[in-house]
Order: sequence, then structure tokens, then C-alpha cells
Amino acid sequence: MFNVEQRDGLRERVLRLGYEDERVVAGAVVGSLAIDGGDRFSDVDLTFGIADYVRVADVLDDWTRFLFDELDAVPVVDLQRGPTTYRVFLLPDALQLDLSMTTASRFSPAGPRFRLVFGETVGDDAKAPPPPAVGDLFISTPAVPGDIFGWGVIYALHSRACIERGRVWQAEHYVGAVRDHALALACIREGVTEVQARGYDDLSAETQARFEDAHVGALEPGALRAALAASALALIHEGAEARLPHAQVVAERLAELG
Repeated sequence: MFNVEQRDGLRERVLRLGYEDERVVAGAVVGSLAIDGGDRFSDVDLTFGIADYVRVADVLDDWTRFLFDELDAVPVVDLQRGPTTYRVFLLPDALQLDLSMTTASRFSPAGPRFRLVFGETVGDDAKAPPPPAVGDLFISTPAVPGDIFGWGVIYALHSRACIERGRVWQAEHYVGAVRDHALALACIREGVTEVQARGYDDLSAETQARFEDAHVGALEPGALRAALAASALALIHEGAEARLPHAQVVAERLAELG
């Protein structure tokens, strides 16, 4: 498991990458580390404004190659929200990096957890972003194996942090999400309906047996950790069966959660 020094070093390295890239006009820390320093289990969450004459996708892909080559950072999932593109990376020692980029003309705080490090945000007279869509219990995940797997990995990391913080109800919620994302992958593999758990009962007995220990038996750390370990193991199995890129590397890094 990563330590605070590793996390802070990653944050400063990526901020420096943004400061040195002429295509980047602003950079900020977001999330818990932006306001109160977070805690031992907080991840790195950074956002950058990209010059309007540059394609955000080009910068993000260039950075992805650099982060993979230099820091062994594996991309696990992308998310598009309005003008902002998010990409989540998993580094050694189960360290998570949430990286987002927005065109400069739309770069502004999305909430109070925002600390500008360099550059500027758009003024108050800029066009306001559209109101957020109605929320859901989980971030909507397309029925694409790579996306399902990636979000399952993120929920596994969140589960571990919640357990260690003593937030047992939240941990139970996220452990269930890891299990359900693994089950959705199993449904796709076996050709049954993955939406809203409709195919769970149609899975083979062998597959169902693999999930027997993935249910949370009690709201206490030991039971939560056991269910998380079983759910993560099932997720990794399904990722490998789907021949997803980096599945083996992710498996080794999720082992840090045990």
C-alpha cells in the first residue's frame, strides 16, 4: 500500500508536468487534498486547463504514454462529463491518480474542493456549464468489458479506503459494487443479460460458486475485508477471461488491498 510520501511525490510530479507543458494553461488540486490535506488513504486528484487551440485528447494521450513509461501508471477507465475528460490511473502500491482536463475557455471550479496551483480559471462572466444530470447510486457504466472492469477496480480502491476510515456502511456499498461489476463481466462472458442483475441467476454453477464469499457478512472490518478480497479476486478473474489490457498488472496491484 502506498504511503503519504509516495502520494505527495506523484502529485508534485504531475503538477510539474503540467507546468512544463506549453499546451497547459492552468492546473489545480481537487478533492480532499485541495482543502484539508486529506488522510492516509486519499488519492491524487488533479485537473488542468488546456489551451483552446489544442485537442484535449491529444494532451491526455501524450501524458498517458509518459505516465506509463516513466511512472508505470496503468490507465483503467475514462469518463466524459460536460467539457471535462477524466482518466483514472492505477500506479504501483495501489496508488490512484485521477487526472482530468478541460479546454481553457471552460476551465473553472466544479465545486468547493478546488485549489488553483498555477494559471487562471475563467471569469464569472463565462458561459455557465449545463446543470448536472440526475445522479445514480453508481456512475453509469456502459456494457463494455473494459469500462466495467475499470470501474470495478476504482470501487475496490474506494472500498479499502472506507474500511480503513471506519465508514462501514459506505464500505459495504462499494464492496457490493465490486462484486456486481465482476458479475456483470461474468454475464457478458457467458452470454446472459448483464443489466440490473437479470442474468445473475442464469450464470453457471461454477461461476456462481466463485462469488460465494463475495457477500458482506457483517459490518465490521474483518468481514468487509474478506468480502472485498473475494470480490476483487472475482473481478480480476473476469478481467483476465476477457483478455483486457493490463489485467495482470492490475491484479498484482489490487493484491496490495489484502
